[in-house]
Amino acid sequence: MYHIIIRRLSTQQHHYKLVVIGAGCGGLACASKFAKKLSKNEIAIIDKNDTHIYQPGWTLAGAGLKTPDELEKSQSQCIPTNTTWIQSNASQIQPEKNLVELDDGKQITYDYLIVAAGIQTRYDKIKGAIDALDNDPKHVVSIYSRKYVRNVYNTLNNFRGGEAIFTFPGTPIKCPGAPQKIMYLAEDLFRRNNIRDKTTVIYNTALPVIFGVKKYAAALMEVVKARNIQLNTRLNLVEVRADSKEAIFENLDQPGTMKTFKYDLLHIGAPMAPYEFLAKSPLADANGFVDVVKETLQHKKFPNIFAIGDCTNLPTSKTAAAIAGSNSILVRNLINLMDGKSDSVPKYDGYTSCPLVTGFGKCILAEFDFNGQPLETLPIDQGKELRLSYILKKDVMPSMYWNMLIKGTWNGPGTLRKMFHLGMTK
Repeated sequence: MYHIIIRRLSTQQHHYKLVVIGAGCGGLACASKFAKKLSKNEIAIIDKNDTHIYQPGWTLAGAGLKTPDELEKSQSQCIPTNTTWIQSNASQIQPEKNLVELDDGKQITYDYLIVAAGIQTRYDKIKGAIDALDNDPKHVVSIYSRKYVRNVYNTLNNFRGGEAIFTFPGTPIKCPGAPQKIMYLAEDLFRRNNIRDKTTVIYNTALPVIFGVKKYAAALMEVVKARNIQLNTRLNLVEVRADSKEAIFENLDQPGTMKTFKYDLLHIGAPMAPYEFLAKSPLADANGFVDVVKETLQHKKFPNIFAIGDCTNLPTSKTAAAIAGSNSILVRNLINLMDGKSDSVPKYDGYTSCPLVTGFGKCILAEFDFNGQPLETLPIDQGKELRLSYILKKDVMPSMYWNMLIKGTWNGPGTLRKMFHLGMTK
């Protein structure tokens, strides 16, 4: 930790062969691979955060299965040692000049750039949401924030019945299964606390279906039916009135038409958006996401720029699993570019995973590709609620994240999948 801090403070260099924007999952996975190939003075990682968070664990923290603190490590422990950490935020990218401007006004130039900036939560897009989360945490909660996740378990565990509403927003979000995962865990907790018969559990989603992959949607519909959960589609939360405990939803099939729900407990699935410095840059598509070739992760206009993770317009779920499945492909393509080679690199197939925890000890392990086709690793039906899948989510995946993925040694389960299926799968 000491040598990283000294290197960070003493850095005067302003040009690097490779610059990585973002020290989250995608940025570290790629930077760790390049740290084995390039020298310290050739790689810079731009990220202001002191703390690295295992965000997929926030669902578990909300259910009391983990504490928020055990999901965090000092960023200095995570930054690859053979790199330079520039502890600032990027404020502007000028790709025509190979230049990144920092929030302190300094400018960094590069030969190659990896954008791994993630996505930002935008509770402010829901009128009254921030006020309710800040001032009424006994009734309004959200797992999608380092600040707010700390309130979730106590609120769920102390709930004594009434209308419990869980929402999914009308924007792209990271870990899109999380809003319903926390609902299933809460519903299970209500049963354990003997208040389920006093509680109505409602899931209001802006989507037209409960899940985007048919196989897993069918399995989840069985769970919803068996657990007596009310599912309402195409409803987008637009306002929270904490004083009257009312949640206002817009019917997306009838724009401008509102529906009011009374609540005793409200869990907000946070709206999200690209960071403004990216959305306004020449790298962005019309929706503000970095515009990449989906099979290679190379930018469509600027060939020396690649991007990975939640900040991209890749047509797959925004998860750590997607980064696991794509980081080696990005790195191999970029190394080919650096070395002037045209070695064959597998195309990214969109692999992503969403471990849909449906209760304490139960999980549907969804894995699928760009086309929404199941791409399951285990030689069993992962569309069923399994304890094995739950153990993988709760105990195995966090360890793999800290010890393999962000260290650049986990490239997804493709090899395991072929082995388990005797080579009879992608």
